Amino acid sequence: MIITEKTIETMDTLIINGHPNKDSFNFALAEAYKKGLLASNYSFDEIIIHNLEFEHSLKYGYQQRVELEQDLLDAWDKINRAEKIVIFMPIWWGGMPGVMKCFFDRLFLPGMAFQYRKDSPWWDKLLIGKSAHLVVTMDTPVWYFKWVYGEAGIKQIKNNILKFCGINPVKTSYISPIKGSTLAFREKWLTKIENLGKKK
Repeated sequence: MIITEKTIETMDTLIINGHPNKDSFNFALAEAYKKGLLASNYSFDEIIIHNLEFEHSLKYGYQQRVELEQDLLDAWDKINRAEKIVIFMPIWWGGMPGVMKCFFDRLFLPGMAFQYRKDSPWWDKLLIGKSAHLVVTMDTPVWYFKWVYGEAGIKQIKNNILKFCGINPVKTSYISPIKGSTLAFREKWLTKIENLGKKK
């Protein structure tokens, strides 16, 4: 964990890596972003979802609460202390990887990330004051993902999860296509993401 004295209560940035493969380009991008943060002396912490030990399902739905494992409790503490959340994720089958969806299912719970109001269809957003940035890799060309698929997977995480809980604004950087990409293409994006980290 990289943390400075001023961030005992809060931290500048939390990085969440949703890719299950540490050898993926997503991990390289996250490392480039951290390099940029360090260059600008920003405090940050990190959650690598694949490394967390937790039950990967809501086995009782929302009818019965399953006790949160220590890794999820630690992750929630990091989320609460972050001013900005930067999520690195691939698009698979139009959406986020399964382990990443399980992470949100288990952790973004009523009473924690949001709260339904009694006898009302409305809810209170409990994560107001935070912003987010999605760094998304995929093989599909960006124009096709937007105009043919309607950005369904991104709308899910941006609108139905993050903004639903009060995290706003949520920006998106698309990196595509990864399949068949050249070394020059990847190096260009590593530099861009490093510079993004310098700006926080």
